[in-house]
Amino acid sequence: MSGQSLLVPGEITPIRSVPGNIRRPEYVGKPGPTPYTGPEVQDADTVERMRVAGRIAAQAMAEAAKHIAPGVTTDELDRVAHEFMCDHGAYPSTLGYRGFPKSLCTSLNEVICHGIPDSTVLRDGDIVNLDVTAYINGVHGDNNATYLCGDVDEESRLLVERTEEALNRAVKAVRPGRQVNVIGRVIESYAKRFGYGVVRDFTGHGINSSFHSGLIIPHYDSPHATTLMRPGMTFTIEPMLTLGSHDYDMWDDGWTVVTKDRRRTAQFEHTLVVTETGAEILTLP
Repeated sequence: MSGQSLLVPGEITPIRSVPGNIRRPEYVGKPGPTPYTGPEVQDADTVERMRVAGRIAAQAMAEAAKHIAPGVTTDELDRVAHEFMCDHGAYPSTLGYRGFPKSLCTSLNEVICHGIPDSTVLRDGDIVNLDVTAYINGVHGDNNATYLCGDVDEESRLLVERTEEALNRAVKAVRPGRQVNVIGRVIESYAKRFGYGVVRDFTGHGINSSFHSGLIIPHYDSPHATTLMRPGMTFTIEPMLTLGSHDYDMWDDGWTVVTKDRRRTAQFEHTLVVTETGAEILTLP
């Protein structure tokens, strides 16, 4: 197990500007988004626009990931992704979402999700999750991945590798007519092989013109997740696996979620659309 010291909040730089010609999501400048009342099944035009948003989000994440190295700040990763999305005509969906102050989430080591980029300096041996969502042409594309920074210990490396595999297996389980709980069943059964915790209170979600439509995709086998998958449904799958407990604490910033036992955690995410025979990943670079 890594001997890294635990994270502490850093200094947050001022909010980055977005060119005025880039369309903003409706929630920017408001306390929260307007509740989504539209369908979970999207038409072909919406799905095509989501392909564009998803591709930009994936490319922005890949560009930021190129800069992951010891000595780089998480704020610098935010700058890279922010500028990439703006340069491609997209708005960074997290910027201003319920007051979130940055253009991506950076979640290191014991941070499960929603870490705020700041003056924190990456260290050799860290694992770094980047969560990037792009908004363009009225729709969102959302993805994340966990990366290795320098020389990472074997236990952490395997956690990252297996969390990505859990996502891959879950995507393959998507079929029209199946309940969405099959997704969590596949993830949880795979994670249990290795004694990993599966985070329950943060889930996948419906996504389209709304960042979070209200559809919930649990990553464990929930008896309540009985919604049937239908062709054209769009949602994220984003398992969060831990080396220990799935219980968590939240920092005073109201965003940063850390494992209660402070053991490491990893996450991977794609936005996808249900097809007639399975699923198409929309967040491919």
